[in-house]
Amino acid sequence: MASANWGLVVGGLVLAVVAFLAFWFLENRIRQPLIPTAYLRRRSSWALLLTTLLTITGVFAVVNGLVTSFAQNADAGFSMKPDVASLAFLTPYALVGWLVGPFSGRLAPTLGYRTMLRIGIGGSVLATLLMAFVGVHSLPVLITATVLIGITYAGIANIMLNGLGIVLSPADNPGFLPGLNAGAFNLGAGLSFAVLPVLQVVGSPTGSHSTTGYTAGMLLGAAITLGAFAVSFLIPRPVDAETAE
Repeated sequence: MASANWGLVVGGLVLAVVAFLAFWFLENRIRQPLIPTAYLRRRSSWALLLTTLLTITGVFAVVNGLVTSFAQNADAGFSMKPDVASLAFLTPYALVGWLVGPFSGRLAPTLGYRTMLRIGIGGSVLATLLMAFVGVHSLPVLITATVLIGITYAGIANIMLNGLGIVLSPADNPGFLPGLNAGAFNLGAGLSFAVLPVLQVVGSPTGSHSTTGYTAGMLLGAAITLGAFAVSFLIPRPVDAETAE
């Protein structure tokens, strides 16, 4: 934080706002817009995109950044080698998400896409809290919590966010939401690594035996993911994609 170029940060934010305003102005005035602004005004669009952004921001760097960093930390963590840490955390996390994904996709039309999404996001919050309070002191618990996030986030929430992007897209523009949703995933991943590790570095600097920074980063991730859970209630129900049973 001390070496951050705040002028560049503010300049980037201003540029983003100007670019968006220019984009909105042009899209309203050309005959065949890339993204019709009328679609962006729909609750089915901005609520889903905001939920995706917050979910990825809250979860992505927790597993792929904080957990793997903590596992390899020789002072505050478990002093694991990089390949062992990947095998113990990232591999089961990815595999269990791959296995659970088809089942959650199959259940969505009957239990409801939004219900499944909230189960996935809520479970991710609980698993992150388990990491923050217990996992940083116990290797088995940290591995277990990572697997749980693989189930809830990678296997359920991720699948539902992608699925909702398809079923909530306008009939005359089926690629509209999947395309923007992919952008929200990417932006969330970048924001996650820009925000969460800051607390890690401040609270658990190099050479420190304190787990405070890792816990704080995980708690911030859980708070952002909880925000995604709240916003998910604004997503309209995809009536045509769900059964009455």
